[in-house]
Amino acid sequence: MKDRTISTRSGTVSRRTLMMGATAGLATLAMPRVLRAQDKPTLVTSIRSLSNPYHAVWKTGAEAYAKWAGLEHVTLVSEGNSEKGIADIKAMLAKTGGNMVLNSDPNDTPDARPIVEACAKAGAYVVTQWNKPADLHPKDFNPNYVSHIEFDGIASGKTIAEILFKTIGGKGGIVALGGLISTTAAIERKKGLDAALAANPDIKLLDFQVANWKSTEAFDLMGNLLTRFGDDIKGIWAANDDMGSGALEALRAENLAGKVPIVGVDGIKTAVDAVRTGEFACTVTSDPFWQGGMGLAIGYNAKIGKFDPVKEPPEHREFYGKAVLISHDNVEEYYKTNVDAKPEIDWNDLWGRVTGAIRT
Repeated sequence: MKDRTISTRSGTVSRRTLMMGATAGLATLAMPRVLRAQDKPTLVTSIRSLSNPYHAVWKTGAEAYAKWAGLEHVTLVSEGNSEKGIADIKAMLAKTGGNMVLNSDPNDTPDARPIVEACAKAGAYVVTQWNKPADLHPKDFNPNYVSHIEFDGIASGKTIAEILFKTIGGKGGIVALGGLISTTAAIERKKGLDAALAANPDIKLLDFQVANWKSTEAFDLMGNLLTRFGDDIKGIWAANDDMGSGALEALRAENLAGKVPIVGVDGIKTAVDAVRTGEFACTVTSDPFWQGGMGLAIGYNAKIGKFDPVKEPPEHREFYGKAVLISHDNVEEYYKTNVDAKPEIDWNDLWGRVTGAIRT
C-alpha cells in the first residue's frame, strides 16, 4: 500500500491570494505525483505534525484503514501553519479532481470553515476532528461535510485534575501547562481544570502557562517554574501528554521524576510508560489510531453510498467519541493490547464509539 507524507513549503502569500486559489496551485506543483481523478477516491489525512507522537499514531491508523480498504492514501502536515494546511488541502482537491475523502484535524478552529467549503465546492467528502467554529455544522454542507468528531475535553481535563489532586493528598500547589489556546481541546480541558479547582479549595494553582502542545516549550517553561516555585510544586497538570513529557524531562534534570506526579491527555507511549513507572499519575486517550482510520472510514462509506449523511441522526453528524482513562489500575492491560500489539478495530463499526451528540 502506497502512502505519501507531504510537507511542502508554500511561499508567503496574502490571504486574498490564498482564497483565490493561487497558493493551492503552487502547492500542487510542489507535491509528489498522486493519482488524479479516478474511480477509487484518494484518502487524505491532514494533521499538524508527525513530530507530535499523537499525530504520528493518527497517521498509522489512517494507513491501516487505507490498506484494509485497498485505497491510495496521502498524509498532509501543516507544521502548525494554518495557511499552509489549507493550501495543501486545496492542492489535493485540484490533483484528485475532488475525488477524495479528507479526514482533517484543522490546525486552528477557524481553519475548518475554508477547508469544508473547499471540499464541498470540489465534491469531496470531509470529516473534521477537534477544531471547528461553533456556528459551522455538517448539516450546512450536505452531503459532503459528513461528520465532526470531538472528545469531551471538559470531562478529560476535570478527570485528570481530580486524579492529580488525590495523588498529592488533596492539598498543595500545582502548576498547569495549556495547549494552543485558540483550539477547542485546549479551551475545554482548561475549563475542566477550573471546575476541579473550584471543587477543591485546598489545591492552589501556582501558575498556568501555555506550551502550545509542544514538549520542547513545556521543558523550558517547567524549568522556569521549578526555579520560581521549587518545593511548592506538588503536581503538574498538562493539557496533553507531549507537554507532560517535556515537564517530566525537566523533573528528571532535577532528580524529581516520580516525586512530583504529572497528568496528561492523549495516551502516547511515553506517557503510558510513565504511568507504568509512577512518573505520571494518569493519562486519557482518545485513541488516535482509531481517529486516523475511522475518520476516513466514515467519510469513505458516505461517499460510496453505504449511508446517506442527510438521513443520519445528530449524534452521527457531530459527536463525542469514547475516551479511555489509563491509570495505575489498568495500565498493564492497556499496554499489552495497545502498545505491545496493534489495536484491533472493526472498520465497519462506524458508530461504535459514539458517546453522544456534541453539546451546543
